[in-house]
Amino acid sequence: MTDTHAAGPGTDVIDILTADHREMLDLLGRIERTPDAAQRRDLADTVIAEVMRHAVAEEMHVYPVMEKHLPDGAEEVAHDKKEHDELVQVMKQVEGVDASEPAFMELIREMQAQLRHHIEDEESDQFPKLRAHIPAEDLVELGEKVQKAKKVAPTRPHPHAPHSELFHKTIGPGVGMVDRLRDKLTGRSTG
Repeated sequence: MTDTHAAGPGTDVIDILTADHREMLDLLGRIERTPDAAQRRDLADTVIAEVMRHAVAEEMHVYPVMEKHLPDGAEEVAHDKKEHDELVQVMKQVEGVDASEPAFMELIREMQAQLRHHIEDEESDQFPKLRAHIPAEDLVELGEKVQKAKKVAPTRPHPHAPHSELFHKTIGPGVGMVDRLRDKLTGRSTG
């Protein structure tokens, strides 16, 4: 998901985010079906990186548009940010548990349940509202911004980082660069 394989030129933000959702859920499903702990860890690292990139891109570009253009947009964004916080907490716990422990799979299932709930909110309610209130060409432009943001976003959960557009646009790329360096140095799989 870090490249534009799911999204060529002219792909709108809703199609990009929906493709991300499918890929994240697929990765989580693969963890459940994988008996090897090392492979489960690699898949978990990959899905965590993808969820982080996706969430940061939403917070940088999609949420400000939702707040401005959707009825009750500010309340919806506050709800989504709360759900992002909850996911970050679970992902941080996943990082700290050995993939061979039963607690690891319990946390993966919790993450999967939280992510499914968040996706359902977005795809059944928010995405149709975005399509109804935002011109198609603006959704394509927003998709391009989201793709660029995902390339510089952090790949690890940072529970104390604020979920704000300003933080993600100013400090976030530096955090993302440090995360990618740590990923490379530790051999962590991120997709």
